[in-house]
Amino acid sequence: MRWDELEELLRAAVRKEVEEGAGRLSGLEERVIREILRWPARKSWWTRAREFFAQPTPRWALAGVLAALLLGFALGRLTVSSPIPQWSSNLFVIAAPGARSVSVVGDFSAWQPIPLSDPDKDGIWMASIPLPPGRYEYAFLVDGKWVGQDPLAEEYLRTFGEYVSVRYVGGERAGLSS
Repeated sequence: MRWDELEELLRAAVRKEVEEGAGRLSGLEERVIREILRWPARKSWWTRAREFFAQPTPRWALAGVLAALLLGFALGRLTVSSPIPQWSSNLFVIAAPGARSVSVVGDFSAWQPIPLSDPDKDGIWMASIPLPPGRYEYAFLVDGKWVGQDPLAEEYLRTFGEYVSVRYVGGERAGLSS
């Protein structure tokens, strides 16, 4: 077979495919539009939500329970006082779960331990120590171990190889700002 014969056979085959395909393409656009129009229109989220709750089924019960829970939670948060004591510059607090004894030492006590208490055994130890306005350095002793970096402190100092926390009582920097 020669190249020109092969080329003629290929052209004839392609011509035949195009002629057969042309019949299938006739009216394709109209068929596609008719098919799309048969699809149901998508409802808005608002319409779907109304239909969801319009049926007298357990859905209403579910919605009511959720609303009651949210309302109860919101009212509870607004009306119940917090079990956490209000912050005061005279309140010394440290979380030490499992500790047997916790105390605070500082320049306000000549570095002598003042015991903290944990009456409800939740691991939060505290004591209220009335202090006059001023700047105070302190640390905690948890089961005899020095804890000098109180997360509630305003700053830390490192003296004699150990950290101590610093607290200001009474106004902005205890009236010591220049």
